Amino acid sequence: MEKSTNEELLALVEKATAGDKQSLETVILSVQDLVFNLSLRMLGTFPDAEDASQDILLKVITHLSSFKGDSAFSTWVFRIAVNHLKDYKKHMFAKFPLSFEYYGDDIRNAKTDDVPDLTQNVERAILAEELKLSCTNVMLQCLDTESRCIFILGTMFKVDSRIAGDILGITPEAYRQRLSRVRKKMANFLKEYCGEYGDGTCHCADRINYAIQNHRINPAQTCFAAAAPISRQRMLDVKEAMEEIDGLSQQFSFCKAYQPPESLKGFIENFLKGTSFSIVEKA
Repeated sequence: MEKSTNEELLALVEKATAGDKQSLETVILSVQDLVFNLSLRMLGTFPDAEDASQDILLKVITHLSSFKGDSAFSTWVFRIAVNHLKDYKKHMFAKFPLSFEYYGDDIRNAKTDDVPDLTQNVERAILAEELKLSCTNVMLQCLDTESRCIFILGTMFKVDSRIAGDILGITPEAYRQRLSRVRKKMANFLKEYCGEYGDGTCHCADRINYAIQNHRINPAQTCFAAAAPISRQRMLDVKEAMEEIDGLSQQFSFCKAYQPPESLKGFIENFLKGTSFSIVEKA
């Protein structure tokens, strides 16, 4: 998406709420990357992130007429997405919550040498990369929902504390303090246990078969390793468009940013082609 001023986005929003499908598609596609990657970090898996992204984008569509341009459009979308994801209960880890204690015990005591080869002739380097990316993402599920959201906004999206505080309903000072605490918690765990990002003894290549046995990765479906990363220029374009208004940054320092599945874009296109589009004008 080309860099847009807030006025240009407001004009697109006005056209969209007046019934212009092309404007609505442009607006929604401009934030689908943001929504999907936030959902992926908050929920842990690609299927859950895609389902939640559909819900969030529908909320953005049906509430579009309430956007008045008082903030950057991305900030407004962040607020909707965060509020939705904080209360989201349909994802896998809502049913099977994790903790750092559980994760640490699993790393210390897992009998990885007792598991037979389950790689199904898939290259081990690919599976090790899948496990590393998946494990790093799932590790976020050890944080409570509020802490996870704070860590993601501050560490991955680098949201300014004033904006993040506004999104979360806390002061910038409280946000900075909580972000510092949760970063230390994550860093301490990585340092103690993880051999990929810290000084620990756990290495992904040694746990591939154990991870397959416990359904943590699937050789037939390597979601993280197979996903296309977002181009650096694409991220810079989005970053510049956001910083024009409120200083937001969407550079990721902890994990890659991924292109949403084609099925998510197809969902948007099918929605706009259907009769459901009339709800935008009536919202």
